[in-house]
Amino acid sequence: MEEKTEKKIRVRRYTEKDLPEMIRIWNEVVEEGIAFPQEECLDRETGKDFFDAQTYCGVAEDEKGRVLGLYILHPNNVGRCGHICNASYAVSSASRGLHIGEKLVLDCMAQARRIGFQILQFNAVVSSNTHARHLYERIGFHPLGTIPGGFRMKDGHYEDICLYCREV
Repeated sequence: MEEKTEKKIRVRRYTEKDLPEMIRIWNEVVEEGIAFPQEECLDRETGKDFFDAQTYCGVAEDEKGRVLGLYILHPNNVGRCGHICNASYAVSSASRGLHIGEKLVLDCMAQARRIGFQILQFNAVVSSNTHARHLYERIGFHPLGTIPGGFRMKDGHYEDICLYCREV
C-alpha cells in the first residue's frame, strides 16, 4: 500500500476524460451508504448526464494526473433564493487523509463566488461524518441546525443531519 505523504494536488474543472474516475469515486461514496443521499450508482451514460447537469464540477488530481476526488456545484434553490448554492464532495477512499477535501471545498467556494453565488449551503451533512463537519467549521461554515433522523444509513438506521452555510 502506498504511504500517504503530502502530494502536489491541483483542483481544476473536469473534462470528459475524467468521467470514468469521477463515476468510480462517486459510486464508491454512494455504495458506502453513509454520506450521499443517492442510492443508485452511476454508469457511463447517467454519470455523464449527471456531471454535465451541474453548474460546475471540479476534480483534484495529483502530479501524475490521477483523479483523487471531485465536487459538484449547483444552485440550492431558484428565483429569490438562487444566490444560494449547494455542493457535494467525494474523495477516493485510497486518497483520504491527504487534505484533498479541504482543497476541493476551497476551490468550490472560489468557483461559486466567480459564478455569482453568494452563499454556499450544505443541506445534509450526516452527524457522524465528523471529518467533514470539523473541516467545514474550521474554514468558517456556520451550523444552522439539525434534522433528527434525517438520513437513512446503508444498514437501515437513521442518523441526524446537520445544515451548514457560509458566505462565499
